[in-house]
Formats: sequence, C-alpha cells, structure tokens
Amino acid sequence: MVGIGDAAPDFQAPTQDGTSFRLSSLKGAPVVLYFYPKADTPGCTIEAKGFRDVYGEFQSKKVHVIGVSTDDCPDQKAFQSKYGLPFPLIADHDQKVAAAYGVLGPHGTARRVTFLIDRGGQVVDVVDGVSPDQHVARARKTFLTT
Repeated sequence: MVGIGDAAPDFQAPTQDGTSFRLSSLKGAPVVLYFYPKADTPGCTIEAKGFRDVYGEFQSKKVHVIGVSTDDCPDQKAFQSKYGLPFPLIADHDQKVAAAYGVLGPHGTARRVTFLIDRGGQVVDVVDGVSPDQHVARARKTFLTT
C-alpha cells in the first residue's frame, strides 16, 4: 500500500460523467483521495455525506476531494446525484487505481482508505479503517486546522 512520504501514483480514469480525470492535473493543490468499497451502501454513504457536508471548508482552502470506487460510471453518477455530492467520483471499474494504491480488497472492491496528498503530490497521511467518520475527521485535521 502507498504510504506516508510516498509520491501519490498518478492515474487517469473516468469520472461519474464518463469524462477523463488525471490526478496530476491537481498538482499544486492538496488532495483528499478517498477510496470506498461500494456506492450507496451505508458506510460509504456516511463517508460521502461527511465529505459533502464540509466540502465548502475544503474549497475555501483550495483542497480537492476525490472519491474512488470500483463501481461503474452509471452507479457513481446515481450515487452522486442521489446525495448531491459536489466532488468527482472516479469509476475504477477496471480496478487499476485501487491496485496502484494497494487498496484492492479480496472481493475486487476497494478497501476504505483515504490518502491525504500535499501540493507537491506527496502522501502526508493515510487513514485505513472501516469507520467512515475517521476519514473525514483526519482530512479536516490535516488540511483545515493549519
């Protein structure tokens, strides 16, 4: 798994709308890159809504929030629309992004892991755990309290 101090692996993958997204396009700005197992499931919904509810705070500090799961574009789009998520959701249906970050679980879905990436593209913290609230809290602590 990618760890603290590592360069965040660049990737190109479709968003919920099918448009191409490249992580390196955000270089120069901090990024919350959070992986979640499955769109519109209880824990993943709590996590997504948590990031949604403080998204304005992240925006005010020019921090990008990006969600990633192995769901396809239509599932990601439905999830985004249902909960009014204002940030991109990456459709990692081919599992390449999750594999590159070392978070692909045994059932072919991403594990719940959040990578906090600084302006230079280096991972400054990793949140690895099932409790969705921890991910939002650590991201806020890292990027919003400085």
